[in-house]
Parts: sequence; structure tokens; C-alpha cells
Amino acid sequence: MSEIINVPVVVVGAGPVGVTIANLLGVYQVETLVLERSLDIFNFPRAVGLDDEALRTLQSANLVDSMLKDMIQNVPMRMYTADKKCIAEILPSTKEFGWFRRNLFSQPLAEATMREGLEKYPHVTLKVGQEVEQLEQDDTGVTLQVKDEAGKTYTVRTQYVIGADGGRSTIREKILKLSFEGKTHPHKWVVIECDDDPLDAPYTALHCEPDRPYVCLRLPYGLRRWEFMLFPGEDGEQMLQPEKVNELLGKHVENPEALNVIRARVYTHNSRVAGTFVKGRVCIAGDAAHLTPPWIGQGLNAGMRDACNLAWKVAYIVQGKIKPGLLESYDQERHEHAKAMIDLADTFGSMLSQTNKAIAKMRDLFLLTFGQIPKVKDYVLQMKFKPMPRYSKGIVINSGNKQQDSLVGKMFIQPLVEMENNMTVKLDDVLGKGFALISWHQDAISGLPEVIKKGLKQIDCSFIVADRMRSNTAEKLKKSVSSDVDVVEDTENALHFWFQNAGVDWVLVRPDRYVAALGKKEETVQVLESFVDQFVAA
Repeated sequence: MSEIINVPVVVVGAGPVGVTIANLLGVYQVETLVLERSLDIFNFPRAVGLDDEALRTLQSANLVDSMLKDMIQNVPMRMYTADKKCIAEILPSTKEFGWFRRNLFSQPLAEATMREGLEKYPHVTLKVGQEVEQLEQDDTGVTLQVKDEAGKTYTVRTQYVIGADGGRSTIREKILKLSFEGKTHPHKWVVIECDDDPLDAPYTALHCEPDRPYVCLRLPYGLRRWEFMLFPGEDGEQMLQPEKVNELLGKHVENPEALNVIRARVYTHNSRVAGTFVKGRVCIAGDAAHLTPPWIGQGLNAGMRDACNLAWKVAYIVQGKIKPGLLESYDQERHEHAKAMIDLADTFGSMLSQTNKAIAKMRDLFLLTFGQIPKVKDYVLQMKFKPMPRYSKGIVINSGNKQQDSLVGKMFIQPLVEMENNMTVKLDDVLGKGFALISWHQDAISGLPEVIKKGLKQIDCSFIVADRMRSNTAEKLKKSVSSDVDVVEDTENALHFWFQNAGVDWVLVRPDRYVAALGKKEETVQVLESFVDQFVAA
């Protein structure tokens, strides 16, 4: 009889999305088994950018400090016209969510750091060289048949499975047999990385030259990457030969034969999204759920949003904190936004990779003209074109108040706050790993009925009162609040303006830092009672 392993959650795939989910499950104290079919981390040129939302997720996963050691933060992105003029330099100044919006890294190095993070959690196990061959679901769990490196088959019995096994996902394609609608783009791209960076160009450059559109960017530790579009008739494997690589690089650097090319690979761009991200007790995430062209750097970032949205829900369902049916909210909340990011990437790609010289000239003229309009310029330079997730369905409470509901389902801000010990920290470091009920300028929490407080504590809810910096009321609140309430001071006035613009006295923030509910003080009991009744497990 084959060996049987019992574990609450199985994650299939140990790429950056799967390992981020596993680290988050580690934070939530959920016993987890991660199965990866490859023995080693792929040493290929892959994702290079993480945005502010992704860094906030890494912050929740206790990974951000170790990841930042090998990253370059706040990197500009330049766009060049067909005649090599810089049309825009995108460098968002906002740190609304606590981090810069454009940060560069090397994925092979980052994956190693993420896997090292798992070592903090004795209840999380990573096994490489493991291939899932079969999966069957029933009313109480999932049974997997797994083949190890030596060819031995064993059985895993689990409550939930998360498939994060990449674009050619076995879980999605062969086992769940989900649709994967979209398109494969006609042009392939050759990606080349060298060390000992030969250029003094500390930015990402999109070169929209019809003769051969290309991207050039600086990476950590002296790495330089080029991405060149291939034309019909150009053989991908042939273009990786040293003489062809030198030919591609020769137009941009002197003595290309002297460069030490460490990675080169041909990629095909895809725009695809699975029909659903949840089927029974099995979810898919990252490239297994959606594939995004790299034009706006959102492929991995979309997967990190999946991880952030899914991990706490699976953890809380396993631990009996929220109702099991809420697993469906992962698809409700993530599917639409993943598709929106793919559509935006497609739009950017079709505009920037134009090979018709006449159309490219009109494009450049249009961008140069409209780029002079202050509002348009700000819209581009601050990356306001990136659609932000907003969950109107799922684990949220809408009140019917248009002003309030426009903020429900959106990510809450993360300013710096001062704690009672006079330490200044990012807000999430005060909120903890669960839900957080934050009231502004008054203690809107003290009058809650015990039954509601008990329900909120079941979902690890922390209670925070925030006030203006160095205000009289802040000092009074510190002396009057109960022992289970933390008082923080708003060092940047960011919370003051958020609550003022929202017109509310309190906000309930989810573990993934999205707004679950909010309201006036007189609405507190009614709204929170509804939230507990709808979502918290009996």
C-alpha cells in the first residue's frame, strides 16, 4: 500500500506565486505541502518588476526586507519614439500603499530568497522533483496521486489544492480541464541578459522603433537586459546563436562580442485567462490562471494579487474562521481585474510594437501632442492608467451610499504612523495578520456588543484608533481606550484626509488590506453585525 500524507493545504508549483502563497500560509499557521516538479530554480530571464501592491504582499508574508536586499527601488520607465526621442519618463511619486510603484529584481535570485523564507515555518514543507499525476475531489477533501523524483507514487489527502504551476499548468489543463481563452501573439521575442552592464542607463526603456521594437533595462548587480521583437521568417533558435545575438546587440553597444551573455531565450507572448479560478476545492493562481504580455510589467504582479487574495481565505476556511463557500469569492474578486490587466497590456503592446512606419509616425505625433496637456501628462507619469482592483462582490459589505461604496473593495492606504511607544512604522505592521477595525479621531469600537466583538476576534481582528499627530484627543484616547485597542498617530496626515474624503468614522480592513466595510459611528453595530452574520463561520 502506497504512503498516504495528510495535510490541510497543498500548493502545486514553487514559482514566485506558489511560494508567496506558501509563505502567507506559514504566517497564518496553516500546515502546507508545496510540490514542485522541477529539481532546480529555472535560470531563465523572466519577470523583472514588482509594483507597490506586490511589495505590500511581501510585507505581509515577512519577505519584503530580504527581497529588497536584491532589488532596485523606484526605477523610471522611458518611452522613445521611432526617431529615438524620449516621449515620457514614467516615475510615480506616490507611495499610497507604502512602497514605490516600480521596483526591479532578478527572478532566479528572488525565487531563492522566497524559498528561504519558508524555512521560518516548520509547518510548511517544500518537496521538489514531485509531479501530480491525478486529482480527485469529494465532499470532504481532495486526493492527489504524486510521483516523486525516483518514480515512486504516493497519495496525498488534503482539504484544498492551489495550482500555481505556470502557464502550462497540469492542474488547469490536464486535471481540471478548464478553458484558457485568449490569443497567442504572432511575434516572438528574444530576451538577452549580460553581466557587467556596458551602459549608463539606470532606467527601463521602451524603444518604439518600427525597424525592430525593443526594450532595454538595467537590473540589479550589473545585469542588463534587452528584449527584441522577431519578424516573420526569423527562426527563434537561430536568433539565439552567438553571431545573431551579436548582430542584435551590435546596434546598441560597442564590441558586442566582448559582452558576457549569461541568459538568452525566445518567448511567445500570450493573452489568456481561465474560465474560472475555482473549481470545487481546487483553485488556480498566477500564470496557471492568466497569462499577460510583459508590456506594462503586470504578469507576475497579477499573480501576486492572486496570492494576496487567496491565501488568507484558504487559511481562514481551513481554520473554521470564515464560511467554506467563500472560496468562490476568489474567482469573483480576481477574475475580472486579471482580464482588465491583460486588455491594458494588449493595448500598450499594439501601440508600442508598431512596425508600420507611417502609423508609428502618427502614433508619436499623437503622444507628443497630448503629452503636453497637464492632466494627461500626470495621468501617464503617475501610472494612473493602471486599473486598480475594486471588489463589488465577494467578502465586502455595500451600504447603498454611493460615496461610501466607491471605497468598499478598494485597497486601503498604508501611511506611516506613530505607535504609543513613539516608534514610527508602516500601518500594516500595526494591523497584524488578520482583519483590522480602524476608527478615526474617536473610539467607535468601545460600544460594540460582545457578540460582534467575539465574531471579529474569531477572524483575528485587531482594534485600532487613529488620530492626528500630537493632538490633545490622541493623548486622551491613549488613557481611555480599553486594553485591546491600539492608538496610533497619523504622522503624514494621510489617514486624516482619507477619512475626511470618505465621510466615515471607521473602516474594516481585510487581511489583504482591502476595505471590507466602512461607515459612520451610528452605523457601526448594524454594518458589523451584518458582516459577521454573512461571512464569519458559526
